[in-house]
Amino acid sequence: MSEYDSHMSLSDSYMDDRDAIGEDGPDIIKVSARSRSTAVAGAIAGVMRQHHGAEVQAIGAGAVNQAVKALAIARGYLERDEMDIVTTPYFTEVDIDGQERTAVRFRVETRPE
Repeated sequence: MSEYDSHMSLSDSYMDDRDAIGEDGPDIIKVSARSRSTAVAGAIAGVMRQHHGAEVQAIGAGAVNQAVKALAIARGYLERDEMDIVTTPYFTEVDIDGQERTAVRFRVETRPE
């Protein structure tokens, strides 16, 4: 099991900011195919409320699917706070257990009024 997989096993329970934020930086939320989209959405909303910006990272089609669903759900959560978000997807290379993998990252920002 890689560091990435062991980190994501936390997603089966509620994810607080400490669980959701990876070692790569304070605002990178790592998502796996097994992540609960509502838990990830809560983490995204929490980071957005605190920092007004975040990054969501996913490797693989299942993880990207969960990340996209979580972003849509988080947008709904943040509407209650009168905050709207936009996201910009991009590819990046990440090192997992000495192996280079391609990840999809979603830069999340508040929508300018």
